[in-house]
Amino acid sequence: MNLQEQLNAKKAEIESAAPKQALEVMHRTTEDLKTSDIMNQVKMVGDTAPDFTLNDYQGRSVSLSEKLASGPVVLGFYRGGW
Repeated sequence: MNLQEQLNAKKAEIESAAPKQALEVMHRTTEDLKTSDIMNQVKMVGDTAPDFTLNDYQGRSVSLSEKLASGPVVLGFYRGGW
């Protein structure tokens, strides 16, 4: 099973277990995003990320450029709890 087939199976599993009202909200929001201009603003593979500074888990200020000076950087994003 390839990745797309795995994703489709997981989506079907989640949708079969989710409450109808939650599914309606998720589908409506997905459609709203598709019709917005957001996809023309996202970074794509190969794009350069803008430099930024954030606090690390210990509260220390860390910038992307500082980390890149030491080598490649992997960024992870947490969308928060829904």
